[in-house]
Amino acid sequence: MSEILKLDKVEKYYGNKSNITKAIDNISFDVEKGEFVAIMGASGSGKTTLLNCISTIDKVTSGHIFVDKEDITKFKGNKLNAFRREKLGFIFQDFSLLDTLTAYENIALALTIQNIGINEMDKRIRNIAKKLGVVDVLNKYPYEMSGGQKQRIACCRAIITNPKLILADEPTR
Repeated sequence: MSEILKLDKVEKYYGNKSNITKAIDNISFDVEKGEFVAIMGASGSGKTTLLNCISTIDKVTSGHIFVDKEDITKFKGNKLNAFRREKLGFIFQDFSLLDTLTAYENIALALTIQNIGINEMDKRIRNIAKKLGVVDVLNKYPYEMSGGQKQRIACCRAIITNPKLILADEPTR
């Protein structure tokens, strides 16, 4: 197997000199391609902060994160955008579906950013929706869906681009 993710001495601090909170304390681990890893801990223990650093939503204070042997902590601008667009799928705690878009459009957003053609986009969306059992809600807006349906639409959006790495923040909430 090959390594897809490696964290090397990652730390994350919040605050200023008079009030510093250490959210991540010297974490190192690696994940092999195809491996599933669960990070567990008490509320406030830094799980979401860690996922936010891996996903480049947040920056590490020190240490390095490698995805596919590339140090993503050094990415900026177009390289950072390309990483997020092409290699990462993220399922947020609150699903982060856009209320003004249908389920179909929420899923399509990830493919639109990649400039995928309409026919290919439609084929991929219908295929993934069928696999996750949400074909019947593709024309509904988030407020018209159950929590489980929203969750599966968020999963569709995260995996539709075939990313190298999928991160899920409390996916069974």
